[in-house]
Amino acid sequence: MTTIERRGHRIRVLFAPETIAERNRELAGEISGRTGGDLIVIAILKGSFVFAADLVRALYEAGLSPEVEFMSLSSYGAGTQSSGQVQILRDIESEVAGRNVVLVDDILESGRTLAFAKDLLVARGAQAVYTCVLLDKPGKRAAQIDADFTGFSCPDLFVVGYGMDVAHAFRELPFVGVVESAGD
Repeated sequence: MTTIERRGHRIRVLFAPETIAERNRELAGEISGRTGGDLIVIAILKGSFVFAADLVRALYEAGLSPEVEFMSLSSYGAGTQSSGQVQILRDIESEVAGRNVVLVDDILESGRTLAFAKDLLVARGAQAVYTCVLLDKPGKRAAQIDADFTGFSCPDLFVVGYGMDVAHAFRELPFVGVVESAGD
């Protein structure tokens, strides 16, 4: 499968489901080797929800039993480029003081959202805050942050699928793809 037609658009597969699943297992092993016991995984919504779910299951298979939390942050609004201002739309409910945290996000691009979340959790007393992203797009970094764990380096393309969207469309796709054109 190299391209599919959905919602009147042609979407080219960039990272196939099998490739993503294998990388998730590898990431779980890497995380297990560095983070230790009392672990809380915090998924940054909405884009990371599919990745975070698969990663948490892979962490279980790697012998960990993390707690799971969700934080909703936004620097995009309805657009496709960061506004530069990060807002907390939904905060976590758990206490992080003295705990190891893995922040999970879909894409590290400008870095503002991930840096904001990491700084917030450090300020709340987390013992360690690790960052894990499915995709790293280093070309547009505006904040000084690199992910501790990265699924894939991604070309500077607007990607959809595997939880990521454009105007709330295409989150359901089981792969990461690029919208190339409207269908004929």
